[in-house]
Amino acid sequence: MNKTIRSKYVYYIYALFAVAIIVLIVERWYIGSIFLIAFLILYVYDVNEEKKIRKRRVQDILQLSLKVEKAGKDVFLHMPVGVILYNDAYEIEWVNPYVRRFFSEEEAWRNRSLAIIADDLIDVIESNKTETFVSLEHVQFKVLINRDIQALFLFDHTETAQLEQKYNEEKLVLATVYLDNYEEISRNMDDHLKSSYNSLITSTLNKWADDYQFYIKRTSQDRFFAVLTEKSLAALENSKFEILDEIRKLRIDKTQRNPITLSIGVGTGNLPPTELARLAESALDLALGRGGDQVAIRSETGKVRFYGGETNPMEKRTRVRARVISHALADLVRESDNVIIMGHKRPDMDSLGAALGVFNIARSNEVEGYIVFDDDDVTTGVAKVIEKIKEEEELWKYFIRPEEADAIYSSRSLIVVVDTNRPSLVVHEPLLYRAQQIVVIDHHRRAEEFIDNPTLVYIEPYASSTSELVTELIEYQPKKKKLSTIEATALLAGIIVDTKSFNLRTGSRTFDAASYLRMKGADSVLIQHFLKEDFETVIRRNRLLERAEMFTDDIAIVKADEDFYDQVIIAQTADKLLMIDRVKASFVVARLNENTIAISARSLGDINVQLIMEQLEGGGHLTNAATQLYDVTLDEAMEMLKEKITLYLEERK
Repeated sequence: MNKTIRSKYVYYIYALFAVAIIVLIVERWYIGSIFLIAFLILYVYDVNEEKKIRKRRVQDILQLSLKVEKAGKDVFLHMPVGVILYNDAYEIEWVNPYVRRFFSEEEAWRNRSLAIIADDLIDVIESNKTETFVSLEHVQFKVLINRDIQALFLFDHTETAQLEQKYNEEKLVLATVYLDNYEEISRNMDDHLKSSYNSLITSTLNKWADDYQFYIKRTSQDRFFAVLTEKSLAALENSKFEILDEIRKLRIDKTQRNPITLSIGVGTGNLPPTELARLAESALDLALGRGGDQVAIRSETGKVRFYGGETNPMEKRTRVRARVISHALADLVRESDNVIIMGHKRPDMDSLGAALGVFNIARSNEVEGYIVFDDDDVTTGVAKVIEKIKEEEELWKYFIRPEEADAIYSSRSLIVVVDTNRPSLVVHEPLLYRAQQIVVIDHHRRAEEFIDNPTLVYIEPYASSTSELVTELIEYQPKKKKLSTIEATALLAGIIVDTKSFNLRTGSRTFDAASYLRMKGADSVLIQHFLKEDFETVIRRNRLLERAEMFTDDIAIVKADEDFYDQVIIAQTADKLLMIDRVKASFVVARLNENTIAISARSLGDINVQLIMEQLEGGGHLTNAATQLYDVTLDEAMEMLKEKITLYLEERK
């Protein structure tokens, strides 16, 4: 019974006693006096008991308050939660004992900057984030930030972090392993030798899988399927996939001249196994499109990481493939209303020659062809060819501007892209997104950025030029329309320019294509006229050469002055640097316009300039690559280039 209810009933009893005593005193005064005395004694006793009860209650409350205060203090000071108070200058003012044990002495934290907890902690607080993560003596904490009271609360996150790490390390990864040139190498082997070679390859890959703790299974003569985890993949990446070098060294006998090479496509991410398998196949296609002998790792975000690809790809094309592609292209052309041909921006001789070759294929199949060309984007390298084409009105009328291409396009138009596979480099990119049918013909290694959903892809990084590829396609056309002199000459000029007069990236098929073009009327004298340089071009190129310096014993770099230079002059300068004794790679950094800096890179094959340029959002070949940088100074571009070259050289070691 609480105090209020008790007091009410006591007062009722006292009132009854008082009435009874008054009645007794009136009727029987002596008996009433006795009851009065008893009542007074009872009242005094009750009042005293009430005081004792109140006193005990106050004492209990005080004792409980002390216990709660002590418990609160103990919890605040000794609970497994860190508390850090800081001031406006982000200096530590106080830490609770839980945090204090991570410092050897008080001077280690008192009035010190929060940066001693984590280098970026102050930046995190200023960025208005509510939480972050820090580590103290191998203990990982989740930090909650309270800016109102300028306090940090640290909760032990180590066990959770370990569980997250274990989960991430055990996530499924799928890979497809492909022997690039197995068929070519094993074709002439007898059964016993082929069996021994297969056994050697399989045992090497099985040992590799055992070393890195994953499963691998041969699914066909030239394919393997691998199941691994993120932890295994991280270890493989740390090793830079040395299996590429190990497989390349395998020889079954002395008669094997060419090494076998390996390409690997890896799919990774928080995806179902079916999606991971598709990513792995897509990554393998990308690795093969870049020349093989490398690893491509594709994540669910679409980002791709590459390893290897540092060797010059061997020629793996066959005339069978060229014939199949030629017939497939002819079928697509005949099913189209018209053929719209596009090269890359600022076209060079190879791009223009290949476009004219595809134009001939369209006419051979009795379909109108058009070449998208921007008069305002002509380089000095093709200006003379364009002048010659303009003299032939029947040919020039099929050269159209980008806006005209939009006008003649229909849902049954066939778009053919030559000498590039990157949509951002195509002369009229918007047309790609309308196209229903797209064909890509290129000799550059496939880039991470690639044209979406092409109908037919003919990418051969082993070819000298796109003009060489198109020439072979012309040879295998079911119906042939005679090549005009300018068409044959432009195709041959494209081959000559890209091979540096048959000195680089030249195979037997290159000379076969050149021979065919000469037979069809290519004019070598006219080519010499096309390739002649004006006096000013020679002077400007020599001015760049004078600024050359050796970055390492075998790498030459040119940083141009602040003048604007044509892309062709920049590329020619890089080529000329390779003619200097001991120079194995060259880089030229020059300004194209106010906002754009171009870098041209060349190599004799020992240094993979493509990998270096890809680090600067560019691309190309192992021996011929380039990039463009925007809104940076020449000095900044030079520093970026040197940094990437240094990184490449360190990784090679």
